[in-house]
Amino acid sequence: MERRVMPPLTALRAFEAFARRGRMTLAADELCVTHGAISRQIRSLEEAVGLELTEGPRHKLKLTEAGERLAAALSGAFDQVERALTELKSTEHVELHLSCVGTLAIRWLIPRLPAFHARHPAVRVKVTESYASVDFARERFDAAIRVAETAPIVGAEAVAFLENFHGPVVAPHLVGKGPTGLEGLTRLTTGTRQTAWSEWEAHSGVTLPAPPETQEFEHIFYTLEAAAAGLGVGLSPWVYVAGDIAAGRLAAPLGFAPTPSRFWFLTPAGGGKPAVAAFRDWVIEEAAKVPVPRGVVARA
Repeated sequence: MERRVMPPLTALRAFEAFARRGRMTLAADELCVTHGAISRQIRSLEEAVGLELTEGPRHKLKLTEAGERLAAALSGAFDQVERALTELKSTEHVELHLSCVGTLAIRWLIPRLPAFHARHPAVRVKVTESYASVDFARERFDAAIRVAETAPIVGAEAVAFLENFHGPVVAPHLVGKGPTGLEGLTRLTTGTRQTAWSEWEAHSGVTLPAPPETQEFEHIFYTLEAAAAGLGVGLSPWVYVAGDIAAGRLAAPLGFAPTPSRFWFLTPAGGGKPAVAAFRDWVIEEAAKVPVPRGVVARA
């Protein structure tokens, strides 16, 4: 076979990205290089092929006729390569993209994923943290997990797979001898859940004494680590801390109260990848293993 005489691939990629996106800056963002790098690659391509591929002022470059013909050929060729790679990957494994509330992913889902992979070795689960409203038409997720009182979105298949309980948690050595065991402790709060403590009091029927001070953390994961470190008392859903309580890393002197919200597994209406159904069934199976926490109790 004769040796191919081709311009550098980096120059071809830069030109194709510019032709497809229409602007140097957009092509640079796509390829994670600078605007200047794209410009230099296009100039080097023009020199290599001996043709003018762009014309006009630098800030308003457009394709020449030759540039348009080359761009069409390159886009078709790159599309074909992308399809071939996708088909090759599909014979090896299936990727399932899950959008999930972050702390559930960190504290409950990801530690259990090896068991799912052992059962379904061809499926790889990609987890993206998100608390935003789910829009399967806009976002390329295969499934999503959210916390809500009712099915979070209309037009999708929704399964409530886990009840939600919450309660105060604290390092065991800080539990005191007062009526609640939490007297005198700093109250740890989460920036995105300013009403969490008042909601827990309404759900549990327990009114805590005013804390000497409060300390806010950006994420509930930080709040829980602060509680375990002895900085004060935090508030958490049961499923996030069940393992820590079983291990003696955290204590819950007032137990956990039920909330109106539940954890929902969401998929696009009409189904999707066959792997999604397998993953949903596995999530439901794992959720059924979560023990029900003890209820709110009064301490003597």
